[in-house]
Amino acid sequence: MAKRYTLARFEHRAMLPFLLILLGIFLLYLGGELLVRSVLKLAAAFGTSPLIVGLTVVAFGTSAPEVAVVVGAGLSGNPAIALGNVLGSNIANIGLILGLAVLVRPLVAKGAFLRRDLPFALTVSVLLMPLAWLVGLGRGLAVLLLSAMAVYMWVLYRADDVPGVEEGAVEQGQAGGRLRSMLEAAVAMALLLAGAKVLVDAAVDVALDFGISERVIGLTVVAFGTSLPELAGCLAAVAKRQGEIVLGNVIGSNIFNTLFVLPIGLLVRPIAASTTDWIDMGVVVFFSGLIFVFLFHRSRMYRVEGALLLALYGAYVSYLFLQP
Repeated sequence: MAKRYTLARFEHRAMLPFLLILLGIFLLYLGGELLVRSVLKLAAAFGTSPLIVGLTVVAFGTSAPEVAVVVGAGLSGNPAIALGNVLGSNIANIGLILGLAVLVRPLVAKGAFLRRDLPFALTVSVLLMPLAWLVGLGRGLAVLLLSAMAVYMWVLYRADDVPGVEEGAVEQGQAGGRLRSMLEAAVAMALLLAGAKVLVDAAVDVALDFGISERVIGLTVVAFGTSLPELAGCLAAVAKRQGEIVLGNVIGSNIFNTLFVLPIGLLVRPIAASTTDWIDMGVVVFFSGLIFVFLFHRSRMYRVEGALLLALYGAYVSYLFLQP
């Protein structure tokens, strides 16, 4: 009886990190969703324009879990998870989230998205590798990336067009009072920070117990968990036949991850890139290039291309776990 009890207790302890990972993902999802709603209400209450809301609240809200994770990972001394989360989220946004969305319903791209945002996203992905090689993944690169983010926001402001922001989104939040919205925002941030802490610590435990590198955990489990707000938003937009919102959310999130989330993590703790990190950066470029090829000439994506994205994402994840 004693042996059985000991074995059962061991099995329960072995399962604990996985349960904590699920808890962390759940907290991140709740925090991201609550943050977007609460700050949109604040923006309406204080009379902030939809443009500024789109540039700050929507972009930050959907990427807030990634920000929380990279800060938590940096403070915990696990920068590999921080970098893996950013790169893995960008890959998951295209391969998994956009692939699923297109598989459900073909998408059409229009106007400024094709002329400005899609080429800019591809350029950012391509330039990240040589910049990281020349100046390293440190605070110098963080300054360059944040400067590029400021330029992009200025361009959007001048154009008076925010991709991926649904018209009327600000008006929908006018019923909420300022105090209630501020309390909701505070609760959302607390959920995000708690979820990030739980998720990072549990991911490290899993990596150590199973001999899986922190990089792989960051690129898969953590990246998927922090991409849940984008996934939920994109599937809801597909159901409403809002294809431009889907494309804007996916590409805008990738831009924000690269130009804001990553530099925040680098400011907390510089990262020593490994050979495999360069491979992952190359995968981001590959997926970004695919979207450019699919959309630039025909301005639309079909289900077969969504299935291809999902298949490639599945192959990439399999490659990660099959590495020695």
